[in-house]
Amino acid sequence: MAASSVTAYNKAFMAFVVMLLGSLFISGAQAVGVCYGRNGAGLPSDAEVVQLYKANGIGRMRIYDPNPATLQALRGSNIELILDIFKNDLQGLANDAAAAGWVQKNIRAYWPDVKFRYISVGNEVKPGEPAAQFVLPAMKSIQNAISAANLQNQIKVSTAIDTSLLAKSYPPYEGEFSPEAKQHMTPIVQFLARNGAPLLANVYPYFAHVLNKAQVSLEYALFTSNGVVTPDGTRYQNLFVALMDSVYSAVDKAGAPGLKIVVSESGWPSAGGDPAATPGNAGTYYKNLISHVNGGNGTPKRPQGPIETYLFAMFDENQKPGDEVEKHFGLFSPNKQPKYQLSF
Repeated sequence: MAASSVTAYNKAFMAFVVMLLGSLFISGAQAVGVCYGRNGAGLPSDAEVVQLYKANGIGRMRIYDPNPATLQALRGSNIELILDIFKNDLQGLANDAAAAGWVQKNIRAYWPDVKFRYISVGNEVKPGEPAAQFVLPAMKSIQNAISAANLQNQIKVSTAIDTSLLAKSYPPYEGEFSPEAKQHMTPIVQFLARNGAPLLANVYPYFAHVLNKAQVSLEYALFTSNGVVTPDGTRYQNLFVALMDSVYSAVDKAGAPGLKIVVSESGWPSAGGDPAATPGNAGTYYKNLISHVNGGNGTPKRPQGPIETYLFAMFDENQKPGDEVEKHFGLFSPNKQPKYQLSF
């Protein structure tokens, strides 16, 4: 090969390496996912939904049950997945044989074509509910099945909570679980710490603002204020980060200092509730949350970021039970048109 050809080859090769490393860095840096619920009429097919994620550069997804059509559509997509287990299934899965069957059917049948990241054993199961007593036993059984499949280093077993378990959330350094919640959560967070798994938490500044407007300004909830300085001198630029540190404080006090928290849901409604539920506010919240998270920011208690965060949700869900506001958290309309101009 001539010297000029070698030089050209080396330049081309180095350009390819730089491009490859750049793409790996971008992929690895993305911290934002989107939850995909199906409680809506006229939603696109699962295959169309996966393509919509890919077209918008969304590399992570959360689904709320092991729906075969969704899992099939995810094959080969490289989209990383949180897979939930329904609350009503926890009692049955608090048994090693049943958990092994569940993992065989819903995980091993699709792995590695589907990139499972976390299994959420229950979502927002409250202490005192009948299902609460089965959360940790089911987590242990699912963990045993994941370990038996030699997937414990690839897939982490956790559960998703919400901030209603906190007895106190301000100032964030005084965050703690209620007595009932602490009894429920202490063995759970210690189990997670032993297995190197994060706690999943659903964090909604919208509801914190609506329930306490006198103390929580709309601007603070939307990332548009100058922030708040707590009595210990810590400045919190937004409510999202303050709520995160409240949960971190509660987890530390429950005996799992340093445990990672993944935000498994966070969103803002565009209609159906308080006057704060507008398209303008929702678009502002999502845009600023994405910017904050993808900027690599952590929290004062956990400064090393980014905070892995899943936006709720991909679509408006007009068949979702509960208050009207629950139907209006979508980033997209059922016809796949974006409600906001967002870049993931």
